[in-house]
Amino acid sequence: MGWLKRLFGMEKPQNAPSYAPQQQSAPQAQAAPAGESIPPERRGLSGEYDQSGLAKRVALEFDEEPDLDDIETIYVAQTGSVVVLKGKAPSQQLLNKMVSVAQRVNGATEVNTDSVEVD
Repeated sequence: MGWLKRLFGMEKPQNAPSYAPQQQSAPQAQAAPAGESIPPERRGLSGEYDQSGLAKRVALEFDEEPDLDDIETIYVAQTGSVVVLKGKAPSQQLLNKMVSVAQRVNGATEVNTDSVEVD
């Protein structure tokens, strides 16, 4: 099914840019109010303001990684600029890979895995 579809009910956008490694700017589909910019953790898949933008971009990056087929026992959320992984990981190696990928996404300052159990 894919991370984006399972977690957010969204299909992968066509020609979606990669959000890793850190990119400096994303196209703005919806302009921010005059004089304001969208914080990186709130930037959506198309550059628009999105409360869950960071989590969606991390899910998109997980979809792009061949080693990270949708792992249905892991969920991605965010608290501000912290990516939060929850659930059950099949192995420590896969969890480490997920952390590495999530850390590369623009706007992520930390990856919290306190709520992940490793089989």
